Amino acid sequence: MRTTHVSKTTLEKENIVNFQSLLKKAVTAFALATASFSAASYAQTTAKSSMPPFVRGNMNVAERTNLYCAGFVQNAPMDTSRKIVGGVEEQENFHYSQNNVLYVNLGSNKGVQVGDVMSVVRPRGQVKTRWTKKGDLGFYVQEVGAVEIIRVKPDVSVARVKTSCDNILLGDLVQPTEKRVSPVFSQRPAMDLFADPSGKATGRLFMARDSVDLIGRDNVVYIDLGAEDNVKVGDYLTVFRPLGKGHLFVSGSDESVTASDDGFSSMKFQGGKFSNQAARKSGEQARGKVVTIDRAKEGRPDNLRKVVGEMVILNVKERTATAVITRNAQEILPGDWVEVQ
Repeated sequence: MRTTHVSKTTLEKENIVNFQSLLKKAVTAFALATASFSAASYAQTTAKSSMPPFVRGNMNVAERTNLYCAGFVQNAPMDTSRKIVGGVEEQENFHYSQNNVLYVNLGSNKGVQVGDVMSVVRPRGQVKTRWTKKGDLGFYVQEVGAVEIIRVKPDVSVARVKTSCDNILLGDLVQPTEKRVSPVFSQRPAMDLFADPSGKATGRLFMARDSVDLIGRDNVVYIDLGAEDNVKVGDYLTVFRPLGKGHLFVSGSDESVTASDDGFSSMKFQGGKFSNQAARKSGEQARGKVVTIDRAKEGRPDNLRKVVGEMVILNVKERTATAVITRNAQEILPGDWVEVQ
């Protein structure tokens, strides 16, 4: 048997060759991967850059319940002959909502047809408020939903609740659905918190839907400006209040600290009797009367005001309008003033 002897030098050369070959393969694979990634990135960038820019479609200021269930205050009489007179499950239900089946006292004798959609409204009563000087504004009508006629009989029709914004009750009125168009959203400049009066129609916010007291964005409100004031759907109004008005809490004092208050110095050193919160005294040498808050306000312009929000009108009646708050700088309150921009 013949034994082959391999020298140490030969083995080292073979190892070097194998390592060089492996290194070449690794470098080649890395180069190919880098090239593929670069190509993919370039293609993706090119695809993105070639795509048309995103274009925002028309967006409505109010949708669904804020448009068709906003409610209103009207002065003209309302037809109360058309109403909900029964419910399929009335033996156990007082309240009805979406998909419940009801009866309305309108049939083929009134020209009702399958597929007709009617609004469900509930007159709540006369509006009496201290936040207007107009006197009689009318009566508040709550909009609670809509029904669709699914079966017509001679004197009555069967209707399914299509939409319910609140509980529907027997006795609620039905009326033809009024088509409403929401104002379209548009880019507007930042709200000017120090805007001067526009000189246009001015009124009061006298109530909010659901009797909300602390009013904010998207809340529905009612104002005492209507068709007689030439306001229209889509008008923007500034919400403001006179400077110094509208505080939620009534203070028991008219001043922070009166000039006659004492006891601010220590009992031992008697360093001084002056409070750093008391008002100044008048005169060049402070020998006069104390300048109270009321005296400090004397002579300032009467039209100084605090802008607290903005609204847009959704629906206009004779003496009032329904609006939705689009922006607010702080809480809006019943009694705040509104002015057409």
